[in-house]
Amino acid sequence: MARPIEKDGVVFRRDGSKFLWMRYRDKDGIFRRESTFTEDRQEAVRKLRVRLDARDQNVLETVRRGENLPFGEWVETFMENYSKPPYRTQKTHIANLRAVKHLKAAFATRKLLDISPDDVESYLRRRMRQRALVKTSLGYREGRPLKPATVHQELRVLRRILNVAVRKRLIPSNPCSGVEFPVAIRGLFRPHYVTWSEQQRIERHSPAHLRNVVRIITETGLRVYKELMPMTKEQVDLANSVLWIPDSKTPSGVAELPLTPMALQALQDQMAIAGSNHYLFPSEKSATGSQRSLRTAWRLTLRRAKIPYFRIYDLRSTYATRLSAGGVADEWVTQLLRQSDSKVFKKYSQMKLRMQREALEKMNRQENEMTSEVTTAVHEPKSLCTVPAQF
Repeated sequence: MARPIEKDGVVFRRDGSKFLWMRYRDKDGIFRRESTFTEDRQEAVRKLRVRLDARDQNVLETVRRGENLPFGEWVETFMENYSKPPYRTQKTHIANLRAVKHLKAAFATRKLLDISPDDVESYLRRRMRQRALVKTSLGYREGRPLKPATVHQELRVLRRILNVAVRKRLIPSNPCSGVEFPVAIRGLFRPHYVTWSEQQRIERHSPAHLRNVVRIITETGLRVYKELMPMTKEQVDLANSVLWIPDSKTPSGVAELPLTPMALQALQDQMAIAGSNHYLFPSEKSATGSQRSLRTAWRLTLRRAKIPYFRIYDLRSTYATRLSAGGVADEWVTQLLRQSDSKVFKKYSQMKLRMQREALEKMNRQENEMTSEVTTAVHEPKSLCTVPAQF
């Protein structure tokens, strides 16, 4: 009969080494001995506990590999398996490549487990002091200082890379979770709510095709470049007022979408502009046959309308905000947006607050008008009148 094991592991001091060592049994009952690389007994016991937890969860070898895995090697794995289409769009992959070039220069030789929040914050501060490199015929020269949004994009890519490492049990936690960005970026990633009067001003100064784009997105919530620009006429069912989305950013985005009368009219107008072309937004200059960018037309339209610049994607956020503020349940808004995660409403809370403030301002103006009418009636007793209640 085998002798029972009294201890799963033990920390001890080994002759000839200044570090404490740990000894434990793996899932096969075989003893393993490793250095803890620390002289602090509490830290050594903590590392032993991590080893035992990993053994019990059957991820011991993965954790051991993560401790010896260089950051540069893991980045190559991430870019190959988690950045390219179909896992991510080609546009996202190109953005990741730009960010990874700077991240590898800073952390390539570091072990994945050795990257700490202080290292990440030091990297961000150093990048904020650098200047953009401008390519000229004579080589590269330094341009303007890097924008905070550019550095923040690198932080987001780093966070995404390390989040995958956490899911793969290569590191226990993401060091980016303990990082505070060194600069406050005004308005970063905060959606802009387009009021109805603002939308009308934009439409008055827009070319015909962009006017249709604004109406379609604010009435359907379509994604601009992934869903609307490559759309064909066969996807529009005018008789049943339904739009079919065969390809989207996420699997939940593939669906049939009901159309409002305004969206239906905008689609009919765009069909007339497209003529006999297969696409709703054709372009002879594009290799795909459909228009790929609206950035220039959108920027010039906002300039003519004298409206501060905001992303055209915020029209989709406006669609969601109008639905939510109109009393539509969050579950239904999620389905109409074709989102798989209801957390998207955190992004629209600020926009709903602005709509509520606008409603209160209208109520206050009506109250002021009522007060003036009542005052007039008091000063003119001969003319009796009744002020109707306004809601």
